[in-house]
Amino acid sequence: MEISIGVVPGPDAVRLARVAEELGYDRVWMYDSAALYEDIWINLANVVQATSLDVGTAVLVPNLRHVMTTASAIATIERLAPGRLTCGFGTGLTARWVLDKPALTWATLRRYIEQLRTLLDGGVADIDGGQAQMIHRPSLAIPRPIETPLLVSALGPKGLGITKEMVESGVAAGLMDVAGEPGDFGRHVQMVSGTVLDPGESPGDPRAREAIGPWYVVSYHYVWTQFREALEGMPAGAEWLARVEADRPEGERHLAVHEGHVTEVTDRDRMVLEAATAEALGGAGWVGEADDIAARVKASEANGVTEVLYTPAGPDVEREMRAFAAAVIG
Repeated sequence: MEISIGVVPGPDAVRLARVAEELGYDRVWMYDSAALYEDIWINLANVVQATSLDVGTAVLVPNLRHVMTTASAIATIERLAPGRLTCGFGTGLTARWVLDKPALTWATLRRYIEQLRTLLDGGVADIDGGQAQMIHRPSLAIPRPIETPLLVSALGPKGLGITKEMVESGVAAGLMDVAGEPGDFGRHVQMVSGTVLDPGESPGDPRAREAIGPWYVVSYHYVWTQFREALEGMPAGAEWLARVEADRPEGERHLAVHEGHVTEVTDRDRMVLEAATAEALGGAGWVGEADDIAARVKASEANGVTEVLYTPAGPDVEREMRAFAAAVIG
């Protein structure tokens, strides 16, 4: 079992990566949402040159860049840090929603990954009706094939089924999910959030509430996008919706909703967090004392998970990293 950490691509990325290396994490993963964070590839390049850690993308979204651009970026990181990169891909819920677009279809995601695998293998890929290939000269990029593992982020029977087909065909190397679904997916990365509680601490206590908050309020962002009428029945949901509608005109409200996504609680989201019960916060990710968190890792391993990716948040990310490492790495 590998234990990894999620770091936001931004001004603090290299410092936190160095902390992760000190604590014994196996890999640093970074998010990909251009409207929310800095460029993922520049930050990955900085991290691989500042540490000896493996790195990953969690997750790349096809609509954000042409497949050839992604292939070239992968080749660059592989030159800087041979064998240390893994790339996860997804349909882009928030990364698409923040652009006022729906998530990509599975067909679109699958085609992109298949094209990318062909390019990295050195083959000719049909892209939008044209024939494309990485024709970089030896002086300009590492030789093909480039064997960077490609993982698929999936939920639900359809996504899991497509992922399994792609793993069996050799296009993908494994699965990324949040549930730790049992099954043989090859490499299996489970993405988790939450906080390690101090002895006797409640999820509703101030420190824990702030650490859990950025991931807790995301449920309101999701409901606003998918089932807006349900907000009326959620704690402080009506008040939160009124604030969103007051802050931005129709057509721009998605920009307010997704602001601060999984990194911090905005002033607008504060009312939602303050209305949350300790019980609700305790169910927002992996929340428990050190022994509880260690037991969850063991349970995931028994389900076939090969790597746990912890995605801390809140005002003191370094504290979250240290507490999680103490619980599950030692």
